[in-house]
Amino acid sequence: MPPAHSNKNLAELVCSNSLKSSDIATAGGLLKAELRLLGSLCMEAADKCKVAAGGALAVDRALFSEAVTKVIFNHPNIEFTTCQVEGFDESAPTIIAAGPLVMEPLLSALQQKLGTALNFYDAAAPIISADSIDYESAFFQSRYDKGDGEYINCPLNKIEYEEFLRELVSAKTVILRDFEKGEVFEGCMPVEVMARRGADTLRFGPLKPVGLRDKDGKRPYAVVQLRREDAMGQMYNMVGFQTNLTFPEQKRVFGLIPALKNAEFLRFGVMHRNSFVNAPVCLNTGFSTKKFSNIFIAGQLSGVEGYCESMASGIVAALNMYALLKNMDCESNRDIKSKNDTAFIPPAETMIGALTRYITAENKNFQPMNANFGLLPAMDIRDKKARKEAIAHRALAAMENYLLLFGI
Repeated sequence: MPPAHSNKNLAELVCSNSLKSSDIATAGGLLKAELRLLGSLCMEAADKCKVAAGGALAVDRALFSEAVTKVIFNHPNIEFTTCQVEGFDESAPTIIAAGPLVMEPLLSALQQKLGTALNFYDAAAPIISADSIDYESAFFQSRYDKGDGEYINCPLNKIEYEEFLRELVSAKTVILRDFEKGEVFEGCMPVEVMARRGADTLRFGPLKPVGLRDKDGKRPYAVVQLRREDAMGQMYNMVGFQTNLTFPEQKRVFGLIPALKNAEFLRFGVMHRNSFVNAPVCLNTGFSTKKFSNIFIAGQLSGVEGYCESMASGIVAALNMYALLKNMDCESNRDIKSKNDTAFIPPAETMIGALTRYITAENKNFQPMNANFGLLPAMDIRDKKARKEAIAHRALAAMENYLLLFGI
């Protein structure tokens, strides 16, 4: 048993029992709506096992896991075997969905055969929606003017910095489980731990103001830098802000930074045990590996983050596996079709399509990504709620049309 699990049923929810919002004007709600269009078994089980949770979809953990397990065990086309997998045959069509706590020796086999680095913990800084930044309090500039001024700089004066520091060092952090302690965080310092080492530690580290001048031409007391996360400039990463603060505390404490007082967090910072492949290097958009077209990787091991995101990667991988097998069958009967004729890649306007494209796009600093509206093509609608609703309706229409074309 992997260390985070407690029972032998499938689809055990080891963290929260919430699958996030049901509102399609939220990233989580849109993702779930797309999963329902795809006939997701996990979404069907979740809808049957839901418990009261306001606008969110939360489930009874035990009933949810039992429902999924029952379907799998009783399916006539599935043979279920329990064993520790020690490797894989790269010539046999295979989907590897070993989860974020993939164990040895499969971990070694993945590294050896795929020739790509696997990371052993998430150390991801928060990502902010560009349109939620207060640009009156921020300025664009690269340090020492090296570059095209692509960084957004969020300055703090001495009073603001000292208040931020006080709240940061006393903020609530996530309680680590035993298997996440020790070596997990070697080489990566949480910003709150760094702050406890001294009042000026951050000012000589990720918040150093050297080489920067504010709108008045003066060097700020401290500066939080935001780095563009996507080509469209809709998402910005908080540079050097790997953190183990709880999500509510991240919103509260980081909101003390003047330019981020109304920040919308597209992804909160995380630091926890999590094995995942370097997806941009080793995966195609359909979750097959670039080195072996027969081998697919799904779930959090593939570089997506979250329950529903893992469901989505599994469905995309499975449909592409089906397309691969169908294509192989056609070739054996001399009715040859190109792989592009059968590949299942949802449109970029859909949340699932945008997420799969993001994790496989070129990215030198890749970290797992969850569903968020920053991944989707923008729409020129001023009102934020109306804009998100329009983007969601566009996504669902695009998915429905694509499924018709694909024959689902």
